[in-house]
Amino acid sequence: MSSTELPGVKAAAELTSQVGGARVAEGERLRTAPLSGLELNVRFRPPVREGLPPALFVHGLGGSSQNWSALMEQLADDVDCEAVDLPGFGWSPPPADRDYSVTGLARVVIRYLDAAGRGPVHLFGNSLGGAVSTRVAAVRPDLVRTLTLVSPALPELRVQRSAVPTALLALPGVAALFGRLTRGMNAEQRTRGVTALCYGDPSRVTLEGFEAAVEEMERRMALPYFWDAMTRSSRGIVDAYTLGGQHGLWRQAQRVLAPTLLIYGGRDQLVSFRKAHKAAAAFRGSRLLSLPEAGHVAMMEYPEVVAAAFRELLRDTERGRQTAAGERTADETERPGRTGPGEQDQQDQQDEEKQQNRQDQQNQQSEDTADTEDGRG
Repeated sequence: MSSTELPGVKAAAELTSQVGGARVAEGERLRTAPLSGLELNVRFRPPVREGLPPALFVHGLGGSSQNWSALMEQLADDVDCEAVDLPGFGWSPPPADRDYSVTGLARVVIRYLDAAGRGPVHLFGNSLGGAVSTRVAAVRPDLVRTLTLVSPALPELRVQRSAVPTALLALPGVAALFGRLTRGMNAEQRTRGVTALCYGDPSRVTLEGFEAAVEEMERRMALPYFWDAMTRSSRGIVDAYTLGGQHGLWRQAQRVLAPTLLIYGGRDQLVSFRKAHKAAAAFRGSRLLSLPEAGHVAMMEYPEVVAAAFRELLRDTERGRQTAAGERTADETERPGRTGPGEQDQQDQQDEEKQQNRQDQQNQQSEDTADTEDGRG
């Protein structure tokens, strides 16, 4: 579950300019990606060199692509970074179908990756974005090279007390009630409340970052679809929490094939730190990074630490890919008459057909024998 636009911290990229009213960090750019029925705002850093593997970052409830600016700056030499504003958040307008479910948002991410032709990507997700990314990795493994989840919103039977108000937004009429109860709060007060909820140590927030967050809070609160996006997204999380069977998030976590890095904060007030080891067991072969002083947005609080953990995952994954490729090459070399994967596939298919023909002949002989014995009887 997450924020309503969070300020940067001391380690974050400094905010230096605005593009069409949207703030961008030094080295960042914005563009619009049109898809059928919606438009996505995409925040990106032009790659420092050719050949960098692509990465995509997905924010949480009430957040935006700006939540990833600090981490993208850290990883600029390692991956080709893009972060999306999910429909109805950041600078992306709401979707035409008003579908804010986890499945609907996962479908948006998949459509974007298919249209951009960037897959497979190193996929990052925080909170709601973590649930969305889990679903993407489970249903479209061809699009995900690695998966990094920061405080993913996976189902909990006992949610933390501080997360209850977010869950209550899913109930009819609650958003309007919240609006009336908080009508007297200005943007600065709201921003302080969000900071206290999402950060393990709010004192890490810079003055400039806080002022920018207040400005963004004022803008977001003035949008006519703000509460609708928050309400429907909260309802989408609750629905995903109660969904069972093969479509349940824990079941889908078990289906993820991509190497996975899980990051949990010891001071997280929205996603329980107790779920860290359950998540590590659910995602096969995953690695777990626990940050005792972090809150709900470790990638903003400790971007250097998160970046270092991802680089280790990236290095190990690439080493594993190279080893596997070398083993395949050696195996192909040892087999005479095969000069490439295409010929090997063709030969394998011919071998399977021969084996199937032999099996069919054996079956036919058995049937003929049985018919003969029946005739004698």
